[in-house]
This record gives sequence, C-alpha cells and structure tokens, in this order.
Amino acid sequence: MADTGPVLRNHLAETVAAGKLALAMIVKQVQSVDIAIAAKSCGYDAINVDLEHSVISEASAAQICITAQSVGITPIVRIPSHDGYYANRILDAGAMGVVAPHVNSAEEARAIVKACKFAPFGERSVAGNWPQLGFQSYPADQVRRLLNETTTVIVMLETPEAVEQAEEIAAVPGVDILHIGTTDLCDAMGKPGKFADPAVEKSFERVIAACRAHGKVTGAGGLGTATDVMQKVIRMGVRFVTAGNEWAYMLAAARQRASMLRELKLD
Repeated sequence: MADTGPVLRNHLAETVAAGKLALAMIVKQVQSVDIAIAAKSCGYDAINVDLEHSVISEASAAQICITAQSVGITPIVRIPSHDGYYANRILDAGAMGVVAPHVNSAEEARAIVKACKFAPFGERSVAGNWPQLGFQSYPADQVRRLLNETTTVIVMLETPEAVEQAEEIAAVPGVDILHIGTTDLCDAMGKPGKFADPAVEKSFERVIAACRAHGKVTGAGGLGTATDVMQKVIRMGVRFVTAGNEWAYMLAAARQRASMLRELKLD
C-alpha cells in the first residue's frame, strides 16, 4: 500500500469544529503520564498542562503530552510567558496546542501565532522530527502544513482591556480560541469571585460576538463550580471549557468519601 503521508488528529479541534462542547482538564500537580490516560477515561477532549501556575517541569509536561496524543486526547499547554521560546519548545516536545495567558491586544495575539505556526503563517523554528508523528521523516511541506493545521492556538482574555480588544484579537489569523479567564477577569474588574455579575456577563457577550463575527471559538475557565453561570455562558455560545484541575477533583472526591465514612454508625 502506498504511503499517504503523515496523519495527525486533534480531537479538541474536531469537537469544536462540529459545534460540540469541548472539555479540558487542567493539570497543576500530577507529573505522571497516568493523568493523561485518566483524563481520557473520564471523558475529556483535552488535557491542559499548566506551566504558568505550577512548578511542573517542561520534561514532565512533554511526557504527559506524548501519552495524551497516543491515547486520543489532545495535549495543550499553558505557557508561562509570551516568549516564543516556550511555545516552540513544548510544541516540538509533543503538545498539540498552546494556551497563552494575559493576551491584551491583537499585537500580542499575532506574536503567539508567529511562535506556533510555520511559515508562511508564522516564524516557528523547524525541529528535525516530532513525537506527534512518531519521529518519522516525511516531506517538509507535508509536515509543516499538517502541524500548522492541527496546532490549536488559544489566547486568554483576563482583563477588561483584553475584552475591549476582543474584536481585534478575534480577527487575528491563526488564533483558534479566545478563552476568558473568568477568575482573573473578575479580579481585574474589582469583582473578585462575582462570576454572576452583570458586567461579567456583558464581557462574555462581547467576546462571543467577536468570535462569531470572525469564525472563532469562545472558551471559559474558572467556572467549574459555578454551574448556573456555566450553563448561561454555554447557552450564549461558549464551546470550550476548562472544567477544573486534577488536584481540586481529588480533594473534592476525598472530602466526599471522608464525609460518607464519618456518617457510618460504629455500632
């Protein structure tokens, strides 16, 4: 059978392209590759390794990414800085998407795209081979095109200034998802923890409208336990959700188990 060239699937991208709700599990503590398998088994579309708010090493993040890709869940990584160095390294090491925090302008969004995409869409440096493709050699044009097509670029809007620039950010070619970091946004608005505040809802409305106008996807984070607000923004048009982190899940389950056992009678 003739070789048809490299094949690579991005399940997160496929889910949002179909108009479905895509869910990501954030990883902040666990450095074992088992977490990728667990996230897949629990029904998530993506695993988001957080290198901004954790001390997980790049090496551990890379191993989690490779495992995630091999079991059919999309590995994305929240980088700690807009410096293209971070995006380039983790994409070369196995990530299939980058989450860039604190993006406040179209200029910053364009810089992230440049770091994540090969020419002619960006300035990503070329590695010799990639774990996403089994370290196999394929024609250069096929590889560049495939990786450009399957690399998800997510920019986080976490301030009122970013929300005001949502239209311009959404218009940047190569940006796939505008992800609202609700916790930081509320803090920046002087409304810490007030996810249901009308001003926060208006921010969602503005970002969702910008995404619709430019064919982009709106994401939401920080609302995992605010069920009513999450339901509202999903109905408004959010299609990508970071549902919470693995450590919070463990603590919640551990508390529930302890509470259940404490209620058992001793005689």
